[in-house]
Amino acid sequence: MRKMLGDLAEGGELTAAEGATRIALLTGSMKTKGRRETLLDVVTGTAGIVIGTHALLEEKVEFFDLGLVVIDEQHRFGVEQRDVLRNKGRDGRIPHFLVMTATPIPRTVAMTAFGDLETSVLRELPRGRQPISTSVVPMGRKNWVDRVWSRANEEIDAGRQVYVVCSRIGDDDSPEPAPEPEEQKGPKTTSVVELYETLVEGPFAHRRVEMLHGRLAPDEKNAVMDAFGRGEVDVLVSTTVIEVGVDVPNATTMVIVDAERFGVSQLHQLRGRVGRGQHAGLCLLMTNSNEISQSMQRLRAVAGSNDGFELARVDLEQRREGDLLGSLQSGVNTSLRFLSLLEDVEVIEDARGLAEDVMSEDITLLHHRPLADLVDGILVPQKIAYLDKS
Repeated sequence: MRKMLGDLAEGGELTAAEGATRIALLTGSMKTKGRRETLLDVVTGTAGIVIGTHALLEEKVEFFDLGLVVIDEQHRFGVEQRDVLRNKGRDGRIPHFLVMTATPIPRTVAMTAFGDLETSVLRELPRGRQPISTSVVPMGRKNWVDRVWSRANEEIDAGRQVYVVCSRIGDDDSPEPAPEPEEQKGPKTTSVVELYETLVEGPFAHRRVEMLHGRLAPDEKNAVMDAFGRGEVDVLVSTTVIEVGVDVPNATTMVIVDAERFGVSQLHQLRGRVGRGQHAGLCLLMTNSNEISQSMQRLRAVAGSNDGFELARVDLEQRREGDLLGSLQSGVNTSLRFLSLLEDVEVIEDARGLAEDVMSEDITLLHHRPLADLVDGILVPQKIAYLDKS
């Protein structure tokens, strides 16, 4: 952000441009002194732009006059979490909201259909990005798995780097992720620790391999990631800690093990870690899913498209939109009884148009009592609140 703004980000400094502001960073891992200074800059308005993680949701974080909230990676924030930021406006004022995502969650697709969200779609790739080819690899076929590792070695021989992602860390304190109902009796998933040991003793015995996960000390994590960024590591075996905020142009291959354990948004985000430099990207989705399972359908959909909105429709079809008048962002407990967001788009658009016409002439519904009674019966106060929270 500072690089983009240049001298406009030097508020309070001698070299600052006219109208410049200060940029503050707040994360959960900051040391006490730095954190205290940042909180002071935020509450006094000294910092005009505040960038942070979920640490911004904490009660002790107060803004001088919050006017705009930009949420990146929307699927990482729940309804209630977004509402916390919404309520941090000054004197009860609600800040403007902008949410960004490469793959909208089912709830967002639904709210867009109902007209509760205005959308802008950026369909072109950022400058310098390369196409990414994706394939599904059945883990039950040993020769296919062997080919995955040999293909990765080919990329390394060409001077490039490889990510290998697992769904869990692998120590005794790491719980097994909840499986899809259809796969509760399936094979045990592969952990980072287990796969790291397998790879350094086998396919990558002659390579520089490192391991990365959330339970490493912050300094150790930074050291591993910095080494990978400098090209000093050939293969990085990791959990989803690399899902966002990682940009290594020389990394061209993403291998996701037990890919059925990840959602559509996660798979699309992980795949986006490659193809960021001069060379095309390759993503290999390794899975134990049955050929006719819903999980396999999901993986084939991801392999067949790089369009985030198309994948969002797949996600909506499989997980439903959840409760638009509640906190559930996906799931079978939908608010709809007689409509399908995928099959009844025209009906919903007509209904939205009619509602807009009625509201433009009679916003209190004084002359539309049957409709007013219906709205009162459905949108009880706590339900109305969730429309705002979303």
